[in-house]
Amino acid sequence: MLNFLSKIIQKQFDPVDNSPLVLFRMIFGFLIFAETFGAILTGWVKYALIDPKFTFTLIGLEWLQPLPGYGMYAYFAIMAICGLCVMVGYRYRLSLSIFTTLWTLVYWMQKSHYNNHYYLLILLCLFMLCVPAHAYASYDAKRWNSVVSMTCPRWCINIFIIQLWIVFTFAAINKFYPGWLEGHFIQAALGSKKHYWLIGDLLQKEWLHQIIIYGGIAFDLLIVYFLLWKKTRGFGFIASILFNLFNAVVFQIGIFPFMMIGLTVLFFNPETIRKAFFPKKTLIGLANNTQEKLKAGRLALAVGFAIYFGFQIYLPLRHHLYKGDVFWTEEGHRLSWRMMLRLKYGDLDFEIKNSKTGQNWLVNPLDFFTDKQVAAAATKPDMIWQMSRWMEKHYKKAGIENIEIYANTSVSLNGSTRQPIIDPDVDLTKVKWQPFKHSVWILSPK
Repeated sequence: MLNFLSKIIQKQFDPVDNSPLVLFRMIFGFLIFAETFGAILTGWVKYALIDPKFTFTLIGLEWLQPLPGYGMYAYFAIMAICGLCVMVGYRYRLSLSIFTTLWTLVYWMQKSHYNNHYYLLILLCLFMLCVPAHAYASYDAKRWNSVVSMTCPRWCINIFIIQLWIVFTFAAINKFYPGWLEGHFIQAALGSKKHYWLIGDLLQKEWLHQIIIYGGIAFDLLIVYFLLWKKTRGFGFIASILFNLFNAVVFQIGIFPFMMIGLTVLFFNPETIRKAFFPKKTLIGLANNTQEKLKAGRLALAVGFAIYFGFQIYLPLRHHLYKGDVFWTEEGHRLSWRMMLRLKYGDLDFEIKNSKTGQNWLVNPLDFFTDKQVAAAATKPDMIWQMSRWMEKHYKKAGIENIEIYANTSVSLNGSTRQPIIDPDVDLTKVKWQPFKHSVWILSPK
């Protein structure tokens, strides 16, 4: 067994034509430019980061707030420029390091607009920092001979494939629950698309819903295998384009569908990519010089990736450590590839009590937070808890002490009967957030 693993590890350091990696760098750079510049043009930066008085950060990072005034426009403009630099390979690692840092900080500083795609982009950025994607067809390669190479170690491509396998495998597994299989999510999600030009009525058809339900599971389970096998690669590529374009048009989820299409180039034979996109590139053998350079750190690199991918498999499974339904409680929901599986709606207000004077009053969170923040927080216990902490500090600054804060919630999952998600008898100012165990004040549906 150890000998078998040793051979697999050794094979990952064999040099291969780097054409797919170079092409993906160009696609990747353009897409992160489009994502960040588009965030300015569409108004996302304004309503997500500029308008709110307070953004919901990762718990413990409340100090990480957006730049004041219109500083976030400059912030995103810098990321857009970095994206173009990555695309053309100009100071590749510096540009990508800046982008990765800035994007990660944005991801940490707001949860109101969380989705798995933003998280996946961070992972892809980290991978791109690890690989020499600027070794050919780049400004860096023209300026510095030291980075020029026609090959890369096999692992530079395989790490992307393994990550995609994890994403799609858990995306498929997570669909095996009543909300998806019985069509509750699909009916609710597509029911709001009736107004779409040309396809609005089609999206309401029951037969199309069934295709999406079972076709979605089949696609997620099989797409990586279809792309890996030469005989089915063409079919898998076409299926990937159709599937992702459908998602792009119907669900309008930014660059993610196009990033998924772009990643398919890493599955193709490097010679095919080289002939199609880099016909002037001359591949002078596949000498094993890269392998010799990395021989000393080979085991450390293999162990590092083993730990990383082990953690990536743990994250989507960790919700089993918590009591209750993850779709309801949200404990263990994030970072687990639960993509487009549920629609949650809720109402939220707070009852404030002054324990010293006996005075109490109701507070509409819209008095302090934006409508999009309230809509997001109304179904997420951690954000409700953060709201209560923010309001506690607000009232203390106003000279009002000894307050208790109780949340009145009413939540519906995929059109189900509304139920409370927070115990209305629990003073949220007295409870601590417990990231590694179930919070008893988060209620399960009856």
